[in-house]
Amino acid sequence: MDSPFQYDLVCIGSGPAGQRAAVQAAKLGRRVAIVEKRVMLGGVCVDTGTIPSKTFREAVLSFSRASHPFEQGSTAGATQRPTAAELLKRVERVVQQECSVIENQLRRNGVDLILGHASFQDPHTLRVEQGDGVRTVTAANILIATGTHPTAPPGNAPVDGTSVITSDEIVKLTRIPRSIVVVGAGVIGIEYASMFAALGVEVTLVDKRTRPLEFLDAEIVDELIHQMRKRNVTFRSGEAVETLEMRDGAPPKVVVLLESGKRIVTDMVLFSVGRVGATDQLHLENAGIKADDRGRLVVDQCFRTAIPHIFAAGDVIGYPSLAATSSEQGRLAACHALGMSPKAMTTNFPVGIYAIPEISMVGAPEHELTANKVPYEVGVARYREIARGQILGDDSGFFKMLFNRDDRRLLGVHIIGTGATELLHIGQTVMGLGGGLDYFLDTIFNYPTLAECYKVAALNAANKINNG
Repeated sequence: MDSPFQYDLVCIGSGPAGQRAAVQAAKLGRRVAIVEKRVMLGGVCVDTGTIPSKTFREAVLSFSRASHPFEQGSTAGATQRPTAAELLKRVERVVQQECSVIENQLRRNGVDLILGHASFQDPHTLRVEQGDGVRTVTAANILIATGTHPTAPPGNAPVDGTSVITSDEIVKLTRIPRSIVVVGAGVIGIEYASMFAALGVEVTLVDKRTRPLEFLDAEIVDELIHQMRKRNVTFRSGEAVETLEMRDGAPPKVVVLLESGKRIVTDMVLFSVGRVGATDQLHLENAGIKADDRGRLVVDQCFRTAIPHIFAAGDVIGYPSLAATSSEQGRLAACHALGMSPKAMTTNFPVGIYAIPEISMVGAPEHELTANKVPYEVGVARYREIARGQILGDDSGFFKMLFNRDDRRLLGVHIIGTGATELLHIGQTVMGLGGGLDYFLDTIFNYPTLAECYKVAALNAANKINNG
């Protein structure tokens, strides 16, 4: 019997969740389409988010030589500040290449690409506004994978893309400021604050909370703050912005007025105070769905919304809002939509923060284990003790593993330093396979490598357990 719908699955958004869902459905032999409103494929991840920000970071490192402390002075930073055009040239090239890879993958798998702005006409029908008119698309199942956009700055702070920006405007910068105030010390704010500091920009980081990145291990955050302060980052914790004043000049200045009465004069303000789900233009009411006050959608363990054939995945459903987890959520959502019964997504997923220095973690931090009354022991290694760390010139990297004292299972890995996001996956694998201390004690690692941190930290933990 022929289906009354044009497609078995339509994905709204071509970011990691939409891409992976579409490819999975196509590989199951179903009729699939992606609707994308942007001029490029890849969603926020490729346009203004993950790919541009991480490429910008690498460009910063290449200019500042922050990745090679042999050439750092006592205060890190670029000896010759690059122009915005020089930094963003590499970003543009990588983004274009990534878009091409995504488009080729989707077309190779027979996924139809529909460019335009989608909104619900009814639970099974999308109205797609295109440059040359409007078309309707019907689907048995629909996946909402529209991602998020930056929260609007408070009060009278218009985003002009020059003096007042959000993370979306980083890729459009025409100048590198001499000073910048970053409002919001979440992951995005910390990443960009550290990048600008590595360029020698005077950075002030303002946040209402008394401590940034509270979900991370406290020692890792302490080390991050220490290294950022060495780059002359000023932390204004427990502070909130009351208003902004523009001051004419060449370039113009921004006066940031804090609720405490403090005034900060700066060249540029970057607002990074959270993100909201990009659902406000979807006309969800026509599908019988309602978003929360931050534009996010509630889903069940199968990624279904309140309407059984409408699914949502990726940043639009909130935590953990990582490109890697979004991709897997999209795949699982497609499987559920098409009658498959996949395994639930693992909770053993890595977190990567691409600050300078970078941070990565998997598993539980100490404060969580303590709160849950889990007996554990800590094993620590420092890059300065590892030959590879000396070779790289990274003498501040810090590596920590947490083991259950009773059964010696690995409970968490926490790293700050060169290659942290790559190094972490060894620990993630061991955790996923239920391994622990004895694996690291018995394993031989290549020499010289940063992976030796696992051996050193394991020996450190074993000594504490055996002597305890």
